[in-house]
Amino acid sequence: MARPISEYTKKRNFDITSEPAEERAAGMHVGHALRFVIQKHDASHLHYDFRLEMNGTLKSWAVPKGPSLDPKDKRLAVHVEDHPISYAKFEGSIPKGQYGGGDVIVWDEGIWKPHGDANAAYQSGKLKFSLVGEKLGGDWALVKTRLRGSGDKEQWLLIKEKDETARSIEEYDIVKARPESVITGELLPVDKNGTGKPASTKRPVKASTDPERKTAPPAKKITSIPESFSPQLATLVSEPPTGEWVYEIKFDGYRMLARVINGKVNFFTRNGHDWTSKLPHLIKPIEALKLKDSWFDGELVVLNEHGLPNFQALQNAFDSGRSQDIIYYLFDAPYLNGEDIRNLPVEERRSLVEKIIPRRSKPLLRYSANFDADHHSIVESACAMSLEGVIGKRIGSTYVSRRSEDWIKLKCRLRQEFVIIGYTEPKGSRSGFGAILLGIHKAMDSSDLLYAGRVGTGFNTDRLTDIYKKMHALERATAPVSSKLTGQQHRGVHWINPKLVCEVEFTEWTSEGILRQASFISLRTDKPAKDIIREQPRTLGQSKDKLPVKKSSGSTKVNDSAPAESIPIKSGKVTVAGVNISHPERIIDSESGGTKLDLALFYESVADLIAPHLKDRPVSLLRVPDGIGGEQFFQKHSENRAIPHVTQLDTALDPDHAPLMALENVSALLGCVQMNSIEFHTWGATTENIELPDRFVLDLDPDPALPWRSVTEAAHLTLAVLDELKLKAFLKTTGGKGIHIIVPLTPNADWPTVKAFSKAIAEFMAKQIPERFVAKMGPQNRIGKIFIDYLRNSRGASTVSAYSVRARPGLPISVPIAREELSQITRPDQWNIGNFHERLKKLKDNPWGIYSGAKYRKSQKITSAMWKKLGLSKQ
Repeated sequence: MARPISEYTKKRNFDITSEPAEERAAGMHVGHALRFVIQKHDASHLHYDFRLEMNGTLKSWAVPKGPSLDPKDKRLAVHVEDHPISYAKFEGSIPKGQYGGGDVIVWDEGIWKPHGDANAAYQSGKLKFSLVGEKLGGDWALVKTRLRGSGDKEQWLLIKEKDETARSIEEYDIVKARPESVITGELLPVDKNGTGKPASTKRPVKASTDPERKTAPPAKKITSIPESFSPQLATLVSEPPTGEWVYEIKFDGYRMLARVINGKVNFFTRNGHDWTSKLPHLIKPIEALKLKDSWFDGELVVLNEHGLPNFQALQNAFDSGRSQDIIYYLFDAPYLNGEDIRNLPVEERRSLVEKIIPRRSKPLLRYSANFDADHHSIVESACAMSLEGVIGKRIGSTYVSRRSEDWIKLKCRLRQEFVIIGYTEPKGSRSGFGAILLGIHKAMDSSDLLYAGRVGTGFNTDRLTDIYKKMHALERATAPVSSKLTGQQHRGVHWINPKLVCEVEFTEWTSEGILRQASFISLRTDKPAKDIIREQPRTLGQSKDKLPVKKSSGSTKVNDSAPAESIPIKSGKVTVAGVNISHPERIIDSESGGTKLDLALFYESVADLIAPHLKDRPVSLLRVPDGIGGEQFFQKHSENRAIPHVTQLDTALDPDHAPLMALENVSALLGCVQMNSIEFHTWGATTENIELPDRFVLDLDPDPALPWRSVTEAAHLTLAVLDELKLKAFLKTTGGKGIHIIVPLTPNADWPTVKAFSKAIAEFMAKQIPERFVAKMGPQNRIGKIFIDYLRNSRGASTVSAYSVRARPGLPISVPIAREELSQITRPDQWNIGNFHERLKKLKDNPWGIYSGAKYRKSQKITSAMWKKLGLSKQ
């Protein structure tokens, strides 16, 4: 039986609004803390939507004036329809004319704890509870009144209970004092100008798939533009996304960049190859624009008799020397007239491009115009016209030199490149060959080819002859694939060396990874065979801070003097600090677009900072061969295939195992990056005294539903206990969810003693404040609490090093912080490889400047007095 349509769904058109669609409700909470969220909503009237997780949904009240910390100030709360759990993270702009049209931010979030039976209290109309949020805390109540509002909606009162978190409204009005989003720190337009009216008549664009997008800064004047440049690439998606986009045709041609420096025009492919000599007829039209230094982004096409792009005609134009038939469609300009305009919104950049292109009859230089229709109609029309598909660009997005979710491609049929691995004999009257056998590489860095099926249609006589000659010259005796072939797949095939690339259109992939209903499009000479992998369409997700991507090519030596954007990525190797980095272009984090080269350049730049934390310690590696989201493995010992420049330690340090590893210089650090290592973890002892730890670590590991404020408060409480024990401690973010507290020690106590002492601290905290802390591991034990993880203080255990990158989306970093900074940190993954150097510029002193010295290792010992203060006798 179909589930009845909820009130939430009835009121919304999800083809227009970017709010999340309703999911099937789960039962009452099992195994996790209950979440709450307060969303500030600038609709027809500014109000605050107060939502509590109950029975798999968000019970919701609209609070016109917002919460008050004053128990005497009872705030009206109008009960509205339930919202889906996924709504808790929604920030964005609901389109005008839709239900609730206006801007939304997450004003507060965290967990709530009902006092007694939540269901019974809700039904009775008197729900008492505690909040643990970024802004709100303490005890509260929701009380139903007998009054009725418009539409017969129940009217409740939101009341702050009298406790230590209560404050009079005259003393502190929290909605005025804290107007910002707890996710992004951004204000609503109504708050930005302080007038109580929207800052402009046009709402800022902010799609729900990227709630942290900031307003683009103005363009910046530059004195020179880079000589080389890498284009922004689109992400293949499975269906049109919500949000605000502009759409244009997906050209069936060659991507081409045009550079103008000192009036001279050059053309480059997306891989950095100079094609200027192949396009002499396009030089004059660009010179005629009389521009200062610029970079254009566009596509080369040849149009058929119907005015539609034809890729085969484009190839024929190059092969026959008829380049004058080739048209250059421009759709972007990262640099224009001596200015860097990459940070301008895409719609503004495109408008500038459109203005400089003259309107002429049958011009060689043209502008790629937008489609003026909704995305459903656009895709349908493109498919009906036999176009390949459309490209969507998120309104407000900036230009980045990497693959991005701000540019998407929607294809009418599946279509991609394949490596040609063989062919069959022709049958009947056909000449040349019967079908082409296709392959794809297992992964970007892999040399393993997988069989992907065959294609026997889409060829004319000229194609059959030309392709046959190319394939025949590459024949070999064995199949070049690593996948096991059936007898039928192997029978009667002429195998060839995998050098040729072709583009094929097809309906779907089978569960065995074979194409269905494939049709040949053309050979591709602009894409190397080694880069061909299976394209995976996906649904867009949320993005965090975007990373500036540094590029390099060939065997270019990378150094600080080269502009990051001036070095294009190509397949091959680059040299960073004397270490060869292969496949520098490989994306290791799809969320940020971070590449293997980005990681290498970051570690080179912080080598002096991380070196003291790696020095003289066994180091373990977290290796991620397939990038974040792929398989990961932890490596503690040296393997048969040694990692470049890594030192193998004396086997006596860890008997019956392969040697432990140490990183003694930047070359070793980068050698690990070359072998796909992202994280570096170190022991709590040095190689000199391997059995005597010189520190212990308390890892504050929170329930993921807890707000960050709970973690920082827990750190303050833990530091207070360590102060009482007269132990100096140092703090760092984990780059994950919590905080690490590092306590240096004189190396005179063995591993069991240090572990027992750190456990005693954890159990002491859990006993003193059981509502906040737990000393027993397991997610079921830390529901709504923070686990003080002391288990890292065992022999052979390790902790992620200060300044190590984490193998998590966004490539965050574990960063040392000063105790005074603790209340200023807004989230545990606040710094990543893209913004960390901004922190360094602002720091006056190293927060851990004294940690690396010998002072605390000489003076901090575990004493009988400390055991006694923890309520235990000396172990």
